[in-house]
Amino acid sequence: MNRYELLFIISSTLDDAAKLDTIERVKAIIADGGEVTKEDVIGMKKLAYPIEKKNEGYYVLINFNAPADLPKELSRRLRISDAVVRHIIINKDDDKDVA
Repeated sequence: MNRYELLFIISSTLDDAAKLDTIERVKAIIADGGEVTKEDVIGMKKLAYPIEKKNEGYYVLINFNAPADLPKELSRRLRISDAVVRHIIINKDDDKDVA
């Protein structure tokens, strides 16, 4: 299993229940083939540039362990989700310590 980090932005127009539901759905997708090791709900932040005429988004950071094929499926599902504005998945096993 590889270590990954997922950062995604949920639309600011959703209510709190819908935001929590989106987070739980993402965690369920990860749990199908891997395990969530850490979840950090950052909350509302100003976007660097407007996306879909919105200036704020609800940021969530999740660290997880999964096989190599799970991030591709997770990314596909996040792209088609109306609640998720942007996302990025980073492979933490490729990180090198720079001295």
